[in-house]
Amino acid sequence: MKIVVGGASNVGRSIVGYLSLGNNDIVVVDEDEIKLGEIAKEYDIQPVLGSISHPDVQENLGMKNVDMLIAVTDSDEVNMVACQVAYTLFNVPKKIARVDSKYFLNPLWNALYNEKSLPVDLVITPDVEIAKFILSLLNLPGSTAIYPFVNNDINIIAFRCRDTDIPLLKLSILDINLKLAQIGAHIGLIIRGNRRILINDETLKLQRNDVVYICCRPRYNIEAMRLFGVDHNAFEKAVIFGANAISYYIASELEKNDSIVNCSIVEDNPQKAQKLAELLNQTAVISGEMLSDVILEDAGFNYADVDVAVTDRDKDNLLISLLASKNKEAQAVSLVNSRDYNVLGTNIRNNVIVDRAVITISAILNYLRRARMNEAYAIGRGIGEIWELRLGQDSVNLGKSVTELYLPSDSALLAVWRQSELIFDFSEYRIEADDKIIIYVAPNDIRRIENIFYF
Repeated sequence: MKIVVGGASNVGRSIVGYLSLGNNDIVVVDEDEIKLGEIAKEYDIQPVLGSISHPDVQENLGMKNVDMLIAVTDSDEVNMVACQVAYTLFNVPKKIARVDSKYFLNPLWNALYNEKSLPVDLVITPDVEIAKFILSLLNLPGSTAIYPFVNNDINIIAFRCRDTDIPLLKLSILDINLKLAQIGAHIGLIIRGNRRILINDETLKLQRNDVVYICCRPRYNIEAMRLFGVDHNAFEKAVIFGANAISYYIASELEKNDSIVNCSIVEDNPQKAQKLAELLNQTAVISGEMLSDVILEDAGFNYADVDVAVTDRDKDNLLISLLASKNKEAQAVSLVNSRDYNVLGTNIRNNVIVDRAVITISAILNYLRRARMNEAYAIGRGIGEIWELRLGQDSVNLGKSVTELYLPSDSALLAVWRQSELIFDFSEYRIEADDKIIIYVAPNDIRRIENIFYF
């Protein structure tokens, strides 16, 4: 697939970081020569200097042969005009635009986005998506990810096994799943280091630091995690580092949360701090050197239940998480943009890494993949994706068993939703129309799974 990414800033860089893992021909366009040079050194892309909204730039890069435009510059107007030019002059099939302004996102103006007005197939707001993901972690302490499926009737929750002395964890995965079946839950996938482990070995046991992915109904999220020794202690005191759209969205939502007693934001840029302070009502915004002992004391850092670092600097975010790890009870959440820092961050105790690339790409997976899907989430760079597939009356797979699908061995069905019933046992399962299939797709199996479920 030939994809043009307009914008080489954090958002564009994160998208390129994920797309580069696949078999894609990627062109990156930006007016900043330095940013283009940096991204070209890190990834195998074609850099083009210029504005993505200019017709001559699009023509010179061969836009008429492009499958998808992803316009994610820092300007909403440039992104929308770029999509208009790509559609009108070059008939690009798929056009995605980053739009951050609340004025353009107002539901009253949804009629703007169509072929007769602004031909944008998908509008994404990466900072809001990241903020929502972090909020979901704060609402379920101890989790590392929550993925909703089937209109939130199903959750896949991920968490790290810290204590293998829990009686349940001495059992095999098969026996654990028998116990989880009592609450309609099931372990579907384990990430051990950089390895993906599917649940097909009767002797398999969990190990310390395994990341476990459990499928269950949302009302059993907490109960399922407690079985693994992950206590649900609601957060009361939060400290957020960085004044930007992400921290604003998180803080404004936390202000509505009665369980949050106190929330502070720390920012070293006085102008950004002042602007954010004017927008928030109950959140203390503190301006000063983020890692200063005085500033940390003023923000209540040593007493916080959770510290959220969402600055534009990976090093600062991870350093804040490292400082937070000195408080054994505190949870830390750190946003990273670079794949190099992703692995480093997982070694910090009680730290959850939020990878901008993974969250951003999840918002557009439905447009990248050819299978019929309702939801799709990337779960990590090089780790794979989880899809919710929908099967219509015309599906060639109707009546087939799981064996007859000939799924690649590195991918697997995790669950099936059929008329409010959650199915984990596929021994006698045969596909019916309107089934919702939750499937884990390994990185190298994406094209094969697309072909299996294309019709």
